[in-house]
Amino acid sequence: MARRSDVRRKDKQKASSEVAVPALGVWGMLRWAWSQLTRMNTALFLLLLLAVAAVPGSVFPQRVQDPSAVNAYIEANPTTGPILDKLQFFDVFSSVWFSAIYLLLFISLVGCVIPRARKHWQAWRAEPPRTPARLQRLPVSRSLELGGRDGAPAPDPEEVIERAAQILKKRRYRVHVRDLGTTAPSVGAERGMWKEVGNILFHLALVGILVFAAYGSMFGFKGQKILTVGDTFANSLISYDSFTPGSNYNADWLEPFTIRVDDFNVEYNRDTTDPENFGVPLHYEADVSITDSPGERARQEVLSVNRPVEIDGVNAYLIGNGYSPVVRVTDGEGNVAYEGPVVTVPEDTSNISAFTLKVPDAEPEQLGFSGTFLPTAWTDEETGQLTSADPDLGNPALVLSVYSGDLGLDDGTPQNVYVLDVNNLDEVASPMTEGGPITLSESNPKAELPNGLGTVEYLDTVRYVGLDLNYDPGTRGVFISFCLAFLGLIMSLFIVRRRAWVRVNTVETADGPRVLLQYGLLARGEDPRLVAEDNALADLFTGEWEQIGVRDSEAVTTAAARQPAAAE
Repeated sequence: MARRSDVRRKDKQKASSEVAVPALGVWGMLRWAWSQLTRMNTALFLLLLLAVAAVPGSVFPQRVQDPSAVNAYIEANPTTGPILDKLQFFDVFSSVWFSAIYLLLFISLVGCVIPRARKHWQAWRAEPPRTPARLQRLPVSRSLELGGRDGAPAPDPEEVIERAAQILKKRRYRVHVRDLGTTAPSVGAERGMWKEVGNILFHLALVGILVFAAYGSMFGFKGQKILTVGDTFANSLISYDSFTPGSNYNADWLEPFTIRVDDFNVEYNRDTTDPENFGVPLHYEADVSITDSPGERARQEVLSVNRPVEIDGVNAYLIGNGYSPVVRVTDGEGNVAYEGPVVTVPEDTSNISAFTLKVPDAEPEQLGFSGTFLPTAWTDEETGQLTSADPDLGNPALVLSVYSGDLGLDDGTPQNVYVLDVNNLDEVASPMTEGGPITLSESNPKAELPNGLGTVEYLDTVRYVGLDLNYDPGTRGVFISFCLAFLGLIMSLFIVRRRAWVRVNTVETADGPRVLLQYGLLARGEDPRLVAEDNALADLFTGEWEQIGVRDSEAVTTAAARQPAAAE
């Protein structure tokens, strides 16, 4: 017997090994890949992966924002820098791998939402589900016996079912009356179809956010400009200090508007009872004149922090301010090699600012200046150093270090205007030289440069503002999509899908024929308000037929369950 079982087992193994498994094929592989890509958990995974992929964009300097910082990072890290550059870690948001994740997420969301929307549309147009044969098996159910008060006869079952359908309609159910003309007419009802609409709306809005964000990055631009008070900015490519266009933006599309800075006002904290915050700026704003197009009359606007001005869809933000001392440099041959304001970079809350000035036109040698601007200069008695006592202009002074030689500008290599490369320059005057640095003030505005290189003169101090001009045509679409996503999320969270069925039977009792109204409720998912809905329907049904008598009929429910009930 054991030998026969072994033989049969070997035959089965041989037969199973000989079964030819059909090849999946190219089309089958594509269908399988599409089904995996359009799964909701795949979309969630890609969304998480997109967030993770964006992290290097905030960790490493990005070439689109600051090319010099990228070059400095690569020079400081000669081993890892070039590797990261090849992996596009300095161009994260335009990299191949980030774009691939972005595109896959877009395809996954579309592939999820469209079939889901089609299926929900079909379910919306379809009738509510068929009436169960035994309503008492539902999580919430009840049976009411109608008639019997003061000898009132039982109502007509079809009239009862029609009235029950009307009551359910008022409760925002969509209803379908069925089995009229039978011994057990019923009504199927369903509500909460908008829950799935909210879910679909949420996912469509996510697609909208992706689309409009990509549209804004392709057809928008960002630019920065520093303007001193009294200067005018014309919206052209050559006028920007830095300009970052979108991948598909053409600089010829720039609208010809102008911005003139008329005045700049700063309010400082002058509360002597708060010495730690004394002198801290409380508010600053710039008065500007804007001409939307050539020939139009200028309009007056106030530009302040978090209060941009819009010009032809371009938002102008106030992102910084500082001092610009006006300097005149006369070279060794007596010619004015430079005259104008020099933008300084604030270094602390007292507005002690660093600046760099390059004068390539000076003769017989090119000149470079680096130094510090002090709004209210005073000498610290303990250290003997010159510093600033207040961020506002009180006793302005310039402390200059002077260099001569080749500035390295003649070969066309781009340089940072705020950095002076002194490797190929001779140190003429600085804290390290015998004569020390050159100090200029309102009381001592002019000084001779060593070695007959000329003179430097401090003429005046003006304010400057830093403007950030941002054009993003996708912003409005992203905002609308975000609002729709929030609306869809609220709908999907707070709307519950619920089904209700009502069946009417005529039963014989000791007091004569009565109408037995049975109803049951079923929630799709968790619904903590299902019992409250049961009580509300019981109150409505009781109030409707109270005149002829209504009472709970648990005993009759068992008897009615034995009767044949129509079901679709």
